Order: sequence, then structure tokens, then C-alpha cells
Amino acid sequence: MAQLSQRRPQNVSGDFYVDRSCIDCDTCRWMAPEVFYEAGDQSAVHHQPVNDDERLRAMQALLACPTASIGTVEKPTDIKQAQASFPILVEGPVYHCGYHAESSFGAASYLIQRPEGNVLVDSPRFAPPLVKRLEQLGGVRYLYLTHRDDVADHQKFHDHFGCDRILHKDEISRGTQSVEIQLSGTEPTPLTDDLLIIPVPGHTKGHTVLLYDNKFLFTGDHLAWSNELNHLYAFRRACWYSWTELVQSMEKLANYSFEWVLPGHGRRYHSDRKTMHQQMQQCLQWMKDEG
Repeated sequence: MAQLSQRRPQNVSGDFYVDRSCIDCDTCRWMAPEVFYEAGDQSAVHHQPVNDDERLRAMQALLACPTASIGTVEKPTDIKQAQASFPILVEGPVYHCGYHAESSFGAASYLIQRPEGNVLVDSPRFAPPLVKRLEQLGGVRYLYLTHRDDVADHQKFHDHFGCDRILHKDEISRGTQSVEIQLSGTEPTPLTDDLLIIPVPGHTKGHTVLLYDNKFLFTGDHLAWSNELNHLYAFRRACWYSWTELVQSMEKLANYSFEWVLPGHGRRYHSDRKTMHQQMQQCLQWMKDEG
């Protein structure tokens, strides 16, 4: 729980605040940029909500915060409304789960609702309100894990929903050795007709991304949008395996067509396919310049 006594001085006066436990994961800033901003390597409130929409987004950010670093001076009366708003619709059958986990440094997770069985992309916190909503939306058939960093509460989701977990063998650790489907190699793997798993070694050795319906690309820590650079990019300062292989993986990924980049860390990006292709080429040039 956020502590009012630890409220950061960079917050404007009012109900919402961020305390000193913030880990600067950026979750609140991209979920509710009209309310939260970065101030001194942590988040803070720069604008108090003034209408119902802003209030809801601020409450959603509060619930999504992996360290419970967002608080309100007054006890919120709309907490159940905010809980019921998760998962949040992105587009079509794709939702943002919220309830980010501290163990994955606040990585985002997503739900794909499919008649053939829903897919959870990376693991959120095993929060009872979210679990109840996932049950209402049809449960979870697969829990796809992009890489070792964002597995969070995978075991609890497996135990509750009986879902098959998917992770590359090169990402398996002691905590994930019981994963049901363990991928291998560097060739794309069709999971179903509309789900393609694409290995992209670089950030980690066995990192993969998921292409759904040739439209939505779930990228984990491989690819995201940068507001600072104003283009798609890869995490140069958080490349734990091989930058050279990361560049090669990105070159292969640029041959695919898609409209959405939905990362675990970093910002989402949506455009038409022509613009996305141009963005991928700009990303590649930037990566090569980085060396």
C-alpha cells in the first residue's frame, strides 16, 4: 500500500499521489499520461483527474502498479468499478490485463480472446479480481511466455486454469522447469492457424515473440516504441545475451507484416502496415548505428 507519509514532493496537491517506493517502471505514465509523469527517475502526479474518464484511468494505473506505489488521500469509493474494467480492451479480441507484477519489473501482459481457447501473453499478478474476469471471458487455454523475465505468477495461473504454458528451452530455469510446451531452435513455430511463435534471440538467448492473426505482435522485451527517439527501438542498455543476434533477429522480424507492437516493457505502437514497415527499417538502422 502506498504511504501518505512517503508521498513524493514532486506530486501536485490533491487526492492521487505516488510515494517513494516507485521503481520507475513507466506503467502509470503510459496508462494515464494526463495524470502521471516522470520526475527524477520516479513517477509523480502532475495533474489531478478532473472528470470520470481521467479518474478511471488513474484508478486503473493505481491497480496496475506493480509496487502499489500509487495512493489516494481519500479512500476510493470506485475501486470495484476500476477492478471490473480489467482487462482493458486494446482492439478486437486483444486486452491489456493490468495488475503488473513486481517480479517482472512491471511488464505488461495481454489476453487474446479466441473461440478456440484464450491466450494469456506473459503473466500478470494473480489478482482475484482479474482472475474472476478471466473466468468470465472464457478462462485461459495457453499461457505464452516471451522469455524468462516476465513469467511472474505463471504457476498460479496454470494451477487455477489448467492452461498449457509455453516457453523456449533456453529460457527455462528452476522456477519454470515444469512448463508444458518447451520450444527449441530458431525457426518459427505455428501454435495454431492464427498464432505464430517467432524466435528472436538477443535480449535473452531464447526470447520469442508472438504474432496473432498477422496483425498483433506481442514483443516482450524485444521491440517497443520510444517517445524519446520517436521510433521503434530495442533495449540497447538491457541486452543480456547478444546485441549482434538481436540485430539479426530484428532483420528477420522486419519481413513480417503486422499493425500492432504490444511490448512487455516500453510503449505500444499502432500504425498501418506500410508505416510499420518503415518504422522497422528505421529501427534497424538505429540498431546498426548503435553498434
